[in-house]
Amino acid sequence: MIAQAFKDQKIDGELVLLFSDHRDAYVLERGKKFNIPCESFELKEFTDKRSYEAALLKLLQDYDVELVVLAGYMRIVGKELLAAFPQAIINIHPALLPNFPGLHGIKDAYEAGVSETGVTIHYVDDGVDTGPIIAQSRVAVAATDTLDSLEEKIHQAEHHLYPQVLAEIVKENHDEKSIN
Repeated sequence: MIAQAFKDQKIDGELVLLFSDHRDAYVLERGKKFNIPCESFELKEFTDKRSYEAALLKLLQDYDVELVVLAGYMRIVGKELLAAFPQAIINIHPALLPNFPGLHGIKDAYEAGVSETGVTIHYVDDGVDTGPIIAQSRVAVAATDTLDSLEEKIHQAEHHLYPQVLAEIVKENHDEKSIN
């Protein structure tokens, strides 16, 4: 979805790197099909999280990354990465934050029996899904929804909202640089 938006020039920028913390992630194959430089290493390859994040920070700096966009990155971002990219790490969460933070936002909302849930795009801070909210999209939960059907509705909302919000952020960042 994001790579396609760049390819279709719906996001006016350059996708300079696709990183996955799972060497076997299918997203790496998709990235290669779009001719995006792809890199991958896993936390277990390092002695600790700090050295893992130091390697990740170096990689991001080597590729001159300006904006970090998380999609399926299920780790808490450490202080050094946050300091290196202040208000420049963006995450998508499958619930309407502040409700249902954490790993199982869709399942938690479904099991709570809410009539509405959705998608949140937010800046990453040192908490778990607590950073400033950039945008949200609401998704109605029908009485006939199953967990699978709700997941599909959430993913559709994500695929629509994330590229749209990223396009706006990239444009704003470009406009700010033009002014300075």
